[in-house]
Amino acid sequence: MITITRDSPLLPDLALLMERHSEAMHADTPPESIHMMDAGALAAPGITFFVMREAGQAVGMVALKRIDATHGEIKSMHILAEMRGRRLARMMLDHLIAEAKHAGFERLSLETGAQPGFAVARGLYAQAGFLECPPFEGYRPDPNSVFMTLCLE
Repeated sequence: MITITRDSPLLPDLALLMERHSEAMHADTPPESIHMMDAGALAAPGITFFVMREAGQAVGMVALKRIDATHGEIKSMHILAEMRGRRLARMMLDHLIAEAKHAGFERLSLETGAQPGFAVARGLYAQAGFLECPPFEGYRPDPNSVFMTLCLE
């Protein structure tokens, strides 16, 4: 059974997810273009963190960062590689979109990689209706980044 619950990013059983996410972000992205947040940063006020579990084991994570009263940002979405191909990422994304709507957001944005290794993620977001957009909330143009947004109204 798959569950998605609000949780703390500081839980010990999330260490593997955090490690794998960090490895993936550093695999083919220059350090100056990595915008991921570590577990401590994800525990900050204004960020809601969700964990996907199967039979109690953490298999995925995502965070919703409040930019302002109507705009949220997706941060640190990751599904363990061995769990991929089961539409879990889409399930997690749909859950996050529903949570963003429930929280009163009118727009949900994200930054992801421009490299070929991020093509599946970009495809997932595009299938959900996200469109490319200019940099937002402190980001700057970067050839290694793709910015996307979704109107939730």
